[in-house]
This record gives sequence, C-alpha cells and structure tokens, in this order.
Amino acid sequence: MIYFLVAAAVIAAIAAASDLRTGEIPNWLTLGGLLIAPLAHISNGLAHHMTGRLAAFEGGSSLLGAIACVIVPAILYRQDAIGGGDVKLLACIGALLQPRLGLEAEMYSFFAAGLIAPAFLAYEGKLFRTIKNTALLAINPLLPKKKRRQVEPALLTWFRFGPAIFLGTGLTAYLHWRN
Repeated sequence: MIYFLVAAAVIAAIAAASDLRTGEIPNWLTLGGLLIAPLAHISNGLAHHMTGRLAAFEGGSSLLGAIACVIVPAILYRQDAIGGGDVKLLACIGALLQPRLGLEAEMYSFFAAGLIAPAFLAYEGKLFRTIKNTALLAINPLLPKKKRRQVEPALLTWFRFGPAIFLGTGLTAYLHWRN
C-alpha cells in the first residue's frame, strides 16, 4: 500500500503545483493515474500471490474508490463550485487509495480548503465581500422572487483547490505510512 500512498501524494503535489502556476490540473496526470491505478492494484495483488479473483477484487476496489470519491465533487462541479480538474484529481486519488483511504484524503482536502480559503481571501482583501456573497447565495432560494438579489459572476471568487487536495492526500499518506 505504501507505493499507492506515495503515488497519490506525488500526483497531488504535481497537480497542486500546476494548479497554483496555471490554474489548471493536466489531464495526462489525472486521467493517466485513473487508468493506471486499477491495473496497478491488480498487478500488486498478483505480485503478493493473491489468486486471480482476489487480484481482480483489488482492481474493482480501485474503481469503487474512484466512484466514491467523485460523487460529492461532481455535485459541486455541477453547481460551479469547483473545477473539472479537481473532480478528476479526486477520482484519481480515490482510484489509487481505494474507497476508505480515498474518502479520507478527500475529507482532509475539504478540511484543508476550509482553513486555507479564508486566509487566502483575507490576504487578497476579498474575505468580507465573499462572506456577503455566500450569504446572499444561501438566503436567495428562501426569499420570494421579488426580494431575491443576484450576485454578479464577476464578484464571485475562485479558489484553487489543488493545494488543499495535496495537503489532504499528504496527511492521509502520513497517517497510514506504517500500515
């Protein structure tokens, strides 16, 4: 399992660096990892003298990890809350770490974003405007149509999620390093 922890951390680190530099996470990285992970799990199972059926189960568990880790990000993507690269990266991490550790890494990633985002927005001088816009977006569906106020797309703030995914994946790797 240690190889999969290292691979997930390295992929997340490369993605975070790319996200910070360009605002995009490369498809070759996320989709490549997503395609290779199930095969790597099957190969690892066979190398550890598992039967073909158990090795195939490892590959299936990898696919299940990708599916489990893409559900919440896909919903957020449909709401324009995160980018497509973030969704693919979390699916890749899920495929590498399988469901339990993949979901753990995803949870830590969201926690890290919850800590990083306010500090980043305060540094840019956008924290209070973002809080106001968030409150408007949350309250608007509850108000009658006459009293709803639109938030201009130009006033919405984007946050690069790649570094938070790296922190969450790195923490998961650290916590499970000796297992």
